[in-house]
Amino acid sequence: MSTEIERPKFPESGGREAGDRDPWFAERFAQEMRKWESSRTPRLCLMVTRGSLDWAYPPFIIASTAAALGWQASMFFTFYGLGLLKKDLDLKISGLGNPAMPMKVPYGPQWLRAIEWQMPNLIMAGIPGFEGMASGMMKKTLREHGVAPVAELRALCIEAEVKLIGCQMTRDLFGWSEDLFIPEVAEWAGAATYLSIARESTVNLYT
Repeated sequence: MSTEIERPKFPESGGREAGDRDPWFAERFAQEMRKWESSRTPRLCLMVTRGSLDWAYPPFIIASTAAALGWQASMFFTFYGLGLLKKDLDLKISGLGNPAMPMKVPYGPQWLRAIEWQMPNLIMAGIPGFEGMASGMMKKTLREHGVAPVAELRALCIEAEVKLIGCQMTRDLFGWSEDLFIPEVAEWAGAATYLSIARESTVNLYT
């Protein structure tokens, strides 16, 4: 008569022995996590810190696209980015300190338009009205290529229920009154609010 004790088997493990429980549990846990992740609505949190014409486009494009895909999107506007929530948008662009930005002329024949003019900072700083000229050229180029104005992209975000949050500290710092801003600002808050949203978000971006 044998005195060997048979090792127990677990029905839930498909007949695997006790020593195989850990790999089975890890596999099942991974499966459940994948199912949970696929059923969870993605959440986007964007911190917007810049308010120039070129820097205004990325956050609004990303947020409106995320909302169109069914994501929950929040945008936290602070420092110069807060200006993007003003009722009146007078956005400009500057090549100063941005050597990667080529200047193209949106006028004249195609060969002239195709030239990328590398303008030294010294010239840009020394020519009166250069910033206004560069801004006008960029706006014309955007229109000709069918790119929506920033105000229109912002309206798309509002329509898609993207949450727009203004930084209270920045508003106080710059002395801006609340009536300068669009009424769709969801709330005026600070870093603690931003962090609470970022902690629960799937994707966090800084612009």
